[in-house]
Amino acid sequence: MKSKSFYSKNSLFKNADIYIIIFFCCVPLFLSFPYRVNIFLSWEGAYRLYLGQIPYRDFGLPMGFMYWVVPAIFFKIFEPYLITLVKAQVFLNLICCLSFRGILKKLNLADGIRISVIIVFCLSYILINFWPWYNNSVIIYEIVALNFLFAFFIRENNRKYIYLILSCFFFFISFFTKQDGGFLGFAIAFALVFYNALITKKWKDLFLFLICYAAIGFMIIFPFTQYSFGYWFNHGQPPHTARFSAQDLLNETFAGSQWIKFYFLLIAIIVAFKVRNNKNFFKQRSEILFLLLTLGILTEALIFGITSYTPPDNNIFYHSFALAYIITGLAEITAIDFNRYRYFFALAVLILFWWSGGYWQYLNRITARLFPQQATVVKNDSTAENVINQHTYMLNLDTNHYEDESTWKNIDSLKAFQKIYLPPSTIAGIQRLEKMPVLKNKDVRVLNMSELTPLDYEFGYTLERGENYPLWDHLGVCMFNKQCTDFCNKIKSKQYDVVLFEYVPSLNNFYPFRIRDSLQVYYNKTDSFFAPRRPTNGMIEVYVK
Repeated sequence: MKSKSFYSKNSLFKNADIYIIIFFCCVPLFLSFPYRVNIFLSWEGAYRLYLGQIPYRDFGLPMGFMYWVVPAIFFKIFEPYLITLVKAQVFLNLICCLSFRGILKKLNLADGIRISVIIVFCLSYILINFWPWYNNSVIIYEIVALNFLFAFFIRENNRKYIYLILSCFFFFISFFTKQDGGFLGFAIAFALVFYNALITKKWKDLFLFLICYAAIGFMIIFPFTQYSFGYWFNHGQPPHTARFSAQDLLNETFAGSQWIKFYFLLIAIIVAFKVRNNKNFFKQRSEILFLLLTLGILTEALIFGITSYTPPDNNIFYHSFALAYIITGLAEITAIDFNRYRYFFALAVLILFWWSGGYWQYLNRITARLFPQQATVVKNDSTAENVINQHTYMLNLDTNHYEDESTWKNIDSLKAFQKIYLPPSTIAGIQRLEKMPVLKNKDVRVLNMSELTPLDYEFGYTLERGENYPLWDHLGVCMFNKQCTDFCNKIKSKQYDVVLFEYVPSLNNFYPFRIRDSLQVYYNKTDSFFAPRRPTNGMIEVYVK
């Protein structure tokens, strides 16, 4: 598991990964961002906690609520603005990177290898995750838990059990953020603790791990059982559908996941080499713990890509874990000392070239001016009809109007949207909403079924709450048939003064179609404007009594 030379005597080189981590994590603090699809959910959950609402009593959700805790704390500190979510994610990314670094140090990776792997982690996983999202947060808490678990493994005194308790706490926090990734993280931990107990003959450690995990879970869940905690499981009403499918797993395993399978191949070759040269390889605790961690992460990434399929790069964290094992193994086979500057810099340059997609979008703005393209669109005139290249060989027959992101701009009048770009038509629609007399009434009843959830804060209307009130409105995910029927009945009895409904025809009941059908019967549509979606077109419709 160890390179020939572990540690560099140069303290700057030894701690370079800390400076790299700080740099990559802090980049989003200096940028403005276009409005991101689905970020409304991050804001809404954090805002309700910020207001003091209690999950499962004031709103229902099909998962644990830990994902929203850190953003809600940041709302308390920096106010409930969209850009505050970015600040919260900077904090989470920093904790994640330092925990990942801690794992690599506990595995005794050579400094050069550790720094190179940190670069991969930052480029592949951190740089793209500048907004909070539960499919990202569940992995962050898992990595924190794994760091504490390996701290437990490397210590011999009784204080190590403090780290076991902390590990169990964050593994449950991960599960209470999202159950699929959280369960897979627990499965990895169980395999690691089981092997460690097997090799050390300390079976009490395995039982303590299980008891501690169960006890922490009980203490966190029990206070909420007095409310409609069963909403998590859609208890008491059909349908119940599973996210996991054996057929989907088989399809993904044999028809996709090329990188994961390639890593499995390289790891198999490295393990074969080690077994050939060391007959007691499987009894070397540190080696097998490293191997089990890597194989577990790859397996988790394979399954996680099926159960959490949007966005498609949710599981990209596996690259860094796999490369940590593979580069360390290759260093042993080739006897290359990556602490020597020439080898380290060669490896770092190759990694930067490999993961150039993470930073090229920023450099591309400069090169586009230096090397302008001949043509990027086909015009309806003879001057461009024969300009054929990779940008023009297909005709765009989409008749739906969509505002290019280059035209998006800030709406400075609303604090919650500061440093966030929106389409001009969305801004115009919000400005028309601001002028509606009915929304100036403090007692106005508003149903906001749109992505513009920060309007809750800006317009100051009272949020509807209740144990069966869904945190978001995706039918079959957070809203179910009972809740959908309740909304239709409220619309029929005209309990709302204003309804904002987002119509996205290409998404399967992302906002339930039957609620829109009820609105068209019982309410008057007075306005509509484009939703800030990329690339899926959507319209925000305004209905009044």
